[in-house]
Amino acid sequence: MRSQRKHAAMGGDGTAADNTMRAIVQDAYGSADVLRLARITRPEAADNEVLLRVHATGLSRGTWHLMTGRPYLLRLVFGIRRPKDPVLGGDVAGTVVAVGSAVTRFSAGDEVFGFGKGALAEYAVAREDKLARKPANLTFEQAAVVPVSAATALWSVCDVGGVQQGQKVLVTGASGGVGSYAVQLAKAFGAEVTGVCSTAKLDLVRSLGANHVIDYTRDDFADGVHRYDLIVDIAGNPGLSRLRRALTPTGTAVLTGGEESGNLMGGMDRQLRALVLSRFVGQRLTGFILKEHFSDLERLTDHIEAGKVTPSIDGTYSLDRMPEAMRHLDAGKVRGKIVITV
Repeated sequence: MRSQRKHAAMGGDGTAADNTMRAIVQDAYGSADVLRLARITRPEAADNEVLLRVHATGLSRGTWHLMTGRPYLLRLVFGIRRPKDPVLGGDVAGTVVAVGSAVTRFSAGDEVFGFGKGALAEYAVAREDKLARKPANLTFEQAAVVPVSAATALWSVCDVGGVQQGQKVLVTGASGGVGSYAVQLAKAFGAEVTGVCSTAKLDLVRSLGANHVIDYTRDDFADGVHRYDLIVDIAGNPGLSRLRRALTPTGTAVLTGGEESGNLMGGMDRQLRALVLSRFVGQRLTGFILKEHFSDLERLTDHIEAGKVTPSIDGTYSLDRMPEAMRHLDAGKVRGKIVITV
């Protein structure tokens, strides 16, 4: 039951019982300063859940949103004044310790990765249908940075974007977590890929397989000269008119970013306007909400084990250095993904 899985702080005597663990917790919304390392009660798996010994977790922009409580609409779900669950972390890679009574796909000792809860800790729980077996050719650190970012890229390029072989694809924010996977996946499906990023990250995007790169500090992807069948818009918050100018007359733009759209709704308002506008023009402007499921992880595993997709890791931080890692992410200097080892 939920009450059994609730994270509780230790008593004042500081005794470390067998059912406790180290975790990064936050008692309020704010900057990385609200994060602290504490010893708390280890969670228990519900009937449909798996308990994992966490080896690594990936740091994503979504974790930043939950830490800051922005956009504010998120607080309607995750807690108005403070987080309902003080332990952050979604992406997880680890070893199964125990399984719930309804779990049939895993057993103790299995090496898995996927979408967990409270992964910034020594132990975390995850629903069975949100986990898959770790790709054989990846370390736990590499596997930990795959789930949210790579699944978002998979949906953006394939499921929603509908990429076809030979199409021209533009990826904004191509050096980031989602973007680094989007470039590789578009290439894997036979597209001609152009990546947009800053000067310092051009080499990374080229190494991911991009056919062309655009330095947004010098050139404008929406100059009207080049047009693309598919735009995966992850960074920079370009206006809808600019996206349309860079699309072919029947092209598709998938909006997954929009960090600069305001504290109330974030990028959601731009996605809503895109959906409305799309009804009246020949181009398709759309977005989506990712549904976390193991089937996407297994599809990604096929590409990873075939050597077509490889995680790009900017740096690795130990659990106690989590605030430092978050500040690095917040500064916008990350190339690919950050890993937190436990």
